[in-house]
Amino acid sequence: MTQVNKQIDRRILWAVGILLLFAVFFGVRALTREKLTVRTAKATRTEFISTVSTNGRVAPETNYQFSSPTNTTVKSVEVQPGAVVPAGKMLIELDDLPARARVATAESGLKSAEASYEAALHSGTKEEREMISAELSKAKLDRDQAKRDVEALKKLQATGAASPSEVAAAQDHLSASESALHSAETRSKDRYSKAEIERAKAAVDEARTNLTAALRVLEQTSYHAPIAGTVYSVDTSKTQFAEEGKILLQMADLKHVQVHAYFDEPEIGRLAIGQPILIHWDARPTRDWHGHILRVPSTIIAYGTRNVGEVLISIDDSDGSLLPETNVTVKVTLSSEQNTLTIPREALRSENGKAYVFLITGDELKRTPVTTGTINLAQVSILTGLKDGDEVATGAINGQPLQEGVPVKVIR
Repeated sequence: MTQVNKQIDRRILWAVGILLLFAVFFGVRALTREKLTVRTAKATRTEFISTVSTNGRVAPETNYQFSSPTNTTVKSVEVQPGAVVPAGKMLIELDDLPARARVATAESGLKSAEASYEAALHSGTKEEREMISAELSKAKLDRDQAKRDVEALKKLQATGAASPSEVAAAQDHLSASESALHSAETRSKDRYSKAEIERAKAAVDEARTNLTAALRVLEQTSYHAPIAGTVYSVDTSKTQFAEEGKILLQMADLKHVQVHAYFDEPEIGRLAIGQPILIHWDARPTRDWHGHILRVPSTIIAYGTRNVGEVLISIDDSDGSLLPETNVTVKVTLSSEQNTLTIPREALRSENGKAYVFLITGDELKRTPVTTGTINLAQVSILTGLKDGDEVATGAINGQPLQEGVPVKVIR
């Protein structure tokens, strides 16, 4: 029994010794382990601004575009790109000979159509009406003479001086005369049907339209500035051939320009009329412009590989320095929250859809669940889990992953 007790005591001593060795090993390891150097940030209360950025293109509020109305040549160009011109200034002049020929042809066509319509309304031309009138007069004379002949023969027949066949022949001649008169009267009144008159009137309307179009073409062979503004595009030169429809010159008042911005589909629901906009143009990196949303998207369109909504932006401080067709970056302020607890976005982590941070507790990391609010590109608003002044790790200097309980050295 004594020997058994001695063996048990010996085993206990060995176990205690092993435990002590482990304790000394891990204690020394903990004391000598190199601490993980981390960057940190403090949870602070500040104004939290949520923004979204995208691309856009500048366009005039009202653009004046001048194109060639017909195939012709350029007679003169009176302005250069970038010219600031007063209203009424001659801009460009085209050879008007083809346009004048077109006007002459249209005027001739109108006169011919009007003459045909006049003839249809009055049952023929003046010459035709005079001929019909003469025929009508002759037919009346023939009819009246035939009547007299019938009456005379009937009287003679009563005295036996004329035969029944002579009376019948005279009666036939009277019927023929009356038929000829009726035909002449019909031709004098209803020579043209209603449909023919309507066709003639339609021909007049078409000829007038052609003349109006020809006169408009002639008018557009010389262009003057409709407003005081800036000529920002000239795409022709003197003696150059200009085919019909070719854009020759564009101008606008560059103090009144807008931006057409293209926001990705998931962001459209957060946009609203009146939201403030910041506009940046890389060509002038030291200058920004300000505006607001004038119109939100009403549909989704394909823009390259993106599905976007087109947003119209009014520029509040336009001074003429933003040029049409330039590409700009726009940033819209979606919301602004005062006295909001925030941390940098890189301090936030997520696992299985649950957000957490690594809180600095003493010289160790503590995994701490948080509830987030609005998130922008740089910051996250914290609703629960942290308090003002709490320090959280944003990342390790050497790129190693952060873990709970790891001793850290803080770089502030």
